[in-house]
Amino acid sequence: MTLGNPTRARHTLRIALGALTPAALILVAGACATSGGPVETGRIGADPEEAQAAQVLATRDAPSPGLVVNPPAPDPRIDLAPGVFDAGEAIWNLRLLSTTPPEDPFVGATNSDLAFSGQYAIQGNYNGIQVWDITDPTEPVSVVTYYCPASQNDVSVYGDLLFVSGEGFGGRLDCGDEPIEEAISAERLRGIRIFDISDIASPEYIHNVQTCRGSHTHTLLEHPGDDENVYIYVSGSAPVRPAEELPGCSGASPQEDPNTALFRIEVIRVPLADPKSAAIVSSPRIFDDLVAPPRHGDSPVDAAAAAEREAEVEAAQARGAFVVEVGGTRIVVPEQVTDALLDSAVAERGGEGEATAADSASVRDALQAMVARYGGGDATGPTQCHDITVYPAIGLAGGACQGYGLLLDISDPVNPRRIAEVADSNFAYWHSATFSNDGSKLLFSDEWGGGGGPRCRDGDPKEWGANAIFAIEDGDLVFQSYYKLPVAQTVLENCVAHNGSLIPIPGRDIMVQGWYQGGISIFDWTDPANPVEIAYHDRGPLDPDRMRMGGSWSVYWYNGVIVNSEIVRGLDIFEMLPSEALTQNEIDAAKSVQLNQMNSQGQPIFEWPATFALARAYLDQLERSQGVDGEVIGMAREQVDAAEMESGTSRSAMLSEVAQALADAAPNASDPDKVRALMDALGRLGEGGVWQ
Repeated sequence: MTLGNPTRARHTLRIALGALTPAALILVAGACATSGGPVETGRIGADPEEAQAAQVLATRDAPSPGLVVNPPAPDPRIDLAPGVFDAGEAIWNLRLLSTTPPEDPFVGATNSDLAFSGQYAIQGNYNGIQVWDITDPTEPVSVVTYYCPASQNDVSVYGDLLFVSGEGFGGRLDCGDEPIEEAISAERLRGIRIFDISDIASPEYIHNVQTCRGSHTHTLLEHPGDDENVYIYVSGSAPVRPAEELPGCSGASPQEDPNTALFRIEVIRVPLADPKSAAIVSSPRIFDDLVAPPRHGDSPVDAAAAAEREAEVEAAQARGAFVVEVGGTRIVVPEQVTDALLDSAVAERGGEGEATAADSASVRDALQAMVARYGGGDATGPTQCHDITVYPAIGLAGGACQGYGLLLDISDPVNPRRIAEVADSNFAYWHSATFSNDGSKLLFSDEWGGGGGPRCRDGDPKEWGANAIFAIEDGDLVFQSYYKLPVAQTVLENCVAHNGSLIPIPGRDIMVQGWYQGGISIFDWTDPANPVEIAYHDRGPLDPDRMRMGGSWSVYWYNGVIVNSEIVRGLDIFEMLPSEALTQNEIDAAKSVQLNQMNSQGQPIFEWPATFALARAYLDQLERSQGVDGEVIGMAREQVDAAEMESGTSRSAMLSEVAQALADAAPNASDPDKVRALMDALGRLGEGGVWQ
């Protein structure tokens, strides 16, 4: 039996369920899923022996060759004192330059993602957009606090245009905060807002593009072959809005409706000459034929709690509560949801007074059916991506798509095409992706638990809520290893892998990453089988008595500094310090990479200008790895130092002599690629071209 008017009931359920989790119902499904089956690693349908070999590779604990780190012991991140702005702190190989609290309109609201333009850091917040001038990173200055509530208000920027995501059911077209209580409203914004920031202190809201599932996150793509447009890939994970609110939207299964808003992403084209005409131009179905991914059960730490939770569900059901199964876990539906649905059922059959047993039965059936439909169910693959990271320089994108990691061909920006996929039962929710600078590797993060729970406790599996690193070989993804924050956090701290970026250390893959209340971790994954932590910053829990949502939402390297969006505490800015794992020359070479703008999901290719710091950085790396004979390195250092004091033909001749010595040593070098990179740097310094 179904509700008298299932459309109206679905509208009510969508609004209620939209507030249950940060990523709506599908995130709950990914976070709570339990299969009880064996752990599987690699592609669906992979050979069992290959999967077992990959698992052995994932758990081996060999040190990274050539990289020696000696972190503080005992780890100072353990047992940090709680507090908001007075919490205990632990820091290693970093310097905290500033912590700037939120401006008043945003105090108590969640800070979300970051974008960068010129000297500005643009910080999303569930109440709007905060722009900081970080010219002096020790004293960021508030430029504008633009009030425009929505979930999550993730941001990206291109030229004088700012793009902002809105997914929740309460976002208004007019940026107001008056509640929208209607199931269908012409005032609701779910999609992309576009602002003109030619005067960044006074953003002008010029246009919006509405989408069927809203925009949880979005990706801005600058396609190398198109100077007239930019493209936005929209990832919306909330339930589908009614067609009465946005024509063309359908939440039916593909079998029922081939034009369903499920199992697709949206591509928006933004004409740069007329951004007000931005519109959806395609809805690629990059999830076709993907089956349900393998999943893991509860953490051993949660086994007792799971039994207790199930007992509570049984008791609630015995009292008449409504229970649905999401991803294998039974949950109690909040009364405000079921009350609204029961009222709707009574009204739709023309009745009055209390709901009948038949009304209750209809609602129970409809609830589970809608969970299966809008949550994707257990029998299907992903219906949406969480993040898509584009790397235009190599024509590829990494899609972190709920139960899968995807490799996408974006050579045609309007029609991205899936070329490889990977699933792993150690992963609960594929959240974000990062390429190595040379495009040979791809790292995915797992937001196990949706970011709202403690998932870095002592006893939580190291492979869960971690990063998975893959090599890209012949267009396929080949598993290498996992990396998880290496120190346990308390039950008072939400902690799991979240957003980060590469740091442009030449010749190495080094990443800074936020772990919510696990703080930030910087790690080297140049050897993809053996990632190693080389720096960190952490604070104690926000509250000594209960878990409160907080910590690092996202952290990125931008023009010499590391900028952290702290959910509660505001904005942190750090700088790297030299250590046994990273020299000052390497840091200085990284600082030479200057970007005009940067977006979290639009990965730039790092190219280093010819500097003496770059040459010395390569020498430091060759010495660290013993890639060239020590006498050659010593001679090269002396000659490079001397050449820096010279100019013109004298400098060129001295650098040419160094390059020739390296060329002679190259056949016996254990790292010939690094030798060639050093020779290239010397050639450009001496204005003599590149020595082969």
